[in-house]
Amino acid sequence: MITWNLAHYRRRKFVNAVMLTLCGIAALLAVAPLMWILAYVIQEGGRFLSVQFFVETPTPVGVPGGGVANAIVGSAIVVGVACALSIPIALIAAIYAAEHPNTPLGVILRFSTDVLSGVPSIVMGIFAYTVIVIPQKQFSAFSGGFALAIIMLPIVLRTTEEMLKLVPRSLREGSLALGASEWKTMLQVTLPAAINGVVTGIMLGIARVAGEAAPMIFTAFGNPFFSTALDEPIATLPHMVYVYAISPYKDWHAKAWTTALVLVVLVLGLNIIARVVTAWQLKRMGWR
Repeated sequence: MITWNLAHYRRRKFVNAVMLTLCGIAALLAVAPLMWILAYVIQEGGRFLSVQFFVETPTPVGVPGGGVANAIVGSAIVVGVACALSIPIALIAAIYAAEHPNTPLGVILRFSTDVLSGVPSIVMGIFAYTVIVIPQKQFSAFSGGFALAIIMLPIVLRTTEEMLKLVPRSLREGSLALGASEWKTMLQVTLPAAINGVVTGIMLGIARVAGEAAPMIFTAFGNPFFSTALDEPIATLPHMVYVYAISPYKDWHAKAWTTALVLVVLVLGLNIIARVVTAWQLKRMGWR
């Protein structure tokens, strides 16, 4: 009997080691493409990285130097417009979905959000082109922000909803027992308790839309000059990568890699910050 138990234990230990090894190999295979892309972008784009690249505007073909200062500012403006349009709506809708999850409107809201999050970004760009660019008869930074806001909306909404559900129900019940109204409880008790998670969702949404190039082709369109007007075409980092990459000029190809490096570092940094804040929030609430 003892011999059988020992053999069974050794077999289980061997199978466990084999499965853990396979899981580790699968994890490495999943991470390898990201590491490869990062290494290649750093190798190609890091060679031309300089301070001037961040503070100067693009130069004509064949002229050395130049940078993407207009695209950096333009991306910040377009993403800022997207945040201003999507965050208030997402927060209010998330509060309703968290408080009334089983009502017909709550069910429809979650279903619609899931469907919206799966729509390709280029479709969002075509939609913004139809409802804003065509009536205005010109491309604009606002239309780009509008397209990104639609993409950002379901991300912030669902993340905020899940974070509100993580708040202990005893906090809400205690507030209601003390005589506070339902809306005041949500705004002054539940939402502040989940504020770190809400901020994380917002950062994830920003990281998601900051690298979108397809909607910008139909909306912001790009601008070789420095512009901050909302009703005019504006340069963005993803669109500039696209324009530089498809050009037949070698110096523009080099600028495309450097611009891609700046964009990748920006998006990766936002994702890392969001993950760190999420982990800290879950640990603080006792879920880890």
